[in-house]
Amino acid sequence: MTHEQIRQEVLHSLPDQPGVYQYYDSEGQVIYVGKAKNLRRRVSSYFSKQLDSGKTQLLVKNIDRLEFTVVETEQDALLLENVLIKKYQPKYNILLKDDKTYPYICIKKERFPRVFLTRQVERDGSEYFGPYAQVGIAYTVLELIRRLFQLRTCNLNLSAEHIAAQKYKVCLEHHVGNCRGPCANLQTEADYNIAITQIRHILRGNVSSVIGYLKDLMKQYAEQFAFEQAQAIKEKLLQLQNYQSKSTVVNPKLNNISVYFIENTEKRAFVSYLKVTNGATIQTKVIELNKRLDETPEELLLFWHYRAAATICRYFCRSLSTFAIDYPDGSLQLTVRR
Repeated sequence: MTHEQIRQEVLHSLPDQPGVYQYYDSEGQVIYVGKAKNLRRRVSSYFSKQLDSGKTQLLVKNIDRLEFTVVETEQDALLLENVLIKKYQPKYNILLKDDKTYPYICIKKERFPRVFLTRQVERDGSEYFGPYAQVGIAYTVLELIRRLFQLRTCNLNLSAEHIAAQKYKVCLEHHVGNCRGPCANLQTEADYNIAITQIRHILRGNVSSVIGYLKDLMKQYAEQFAFEQAQAIKEKLLQLQNYQSKSTVVNPKLNNISVYFIENTEKRAFVSYLKVTNGATIQTKVIELNKRLDETPEELLLFWHYRAAATICRYFCRSLSTFAIDYPDGSLQLTVRR
């Protein structure tokens, strides 16, 4: 595809939305991956008549075609760009030698679970929420959680035997009100786990259920004339209601999954495809299908998955779709999300 064809046939179709773009050379190799707040404006700038950088001129000279993926936020674009650069290591990208990874918030699999920030995802049964494109956002979420719920931060082994034997004494965190002292049997495991359940809701974006829980708790304290406790819950409610998380949370337990969406027109259909591994989007694709008859979306998706998926996602047997398809050999585990 010539640059004139790209200007006439592609640039006008780019959306004014955040996203990631990929440039390919004539051999089909990815030579550059970039992110943009506005895809149309950013990509069009490469094909303007005046380019100051000699490197950029050389890059543009080698562009044969381009692909793009639209995302919801700039943070999502940053995450996807990072993943694609690591995957393809394009010739004209500055590769990160330190193999930077983004942070997650972890709920540790243990008795009286700790909640903390980490860049290492371990397959030990713990729960991980993220990744967060901006570490400041992750710290903000974690600080909110610690203000709302008094959790332990120590790494003591709080087994039932150790607590019964009174092996531990409360530390300074308990005296300043940051921990309720489960190590000294001052908080039950059931009560601690109620807080962990509410924290899961927050990290999954389900803030309304936590607000409902706190309102009920505040009402109970008020009915018992425990006005100081009710006021403390009211302050937590205000903090939670003012909190707005703008980061897209991805669960790293989503592993080897293909996600599909079909948009139908009279003569064509477009399959949007995402490949997810370890909670990160590692591949995106939009495939155009020319319709011969009045095929249904189910028939089109079955056709594409059975023919093209052999080369694009042959190692992925779990899929998400908005409708069910009858896959011939039974190897596809399909989850229908409506």
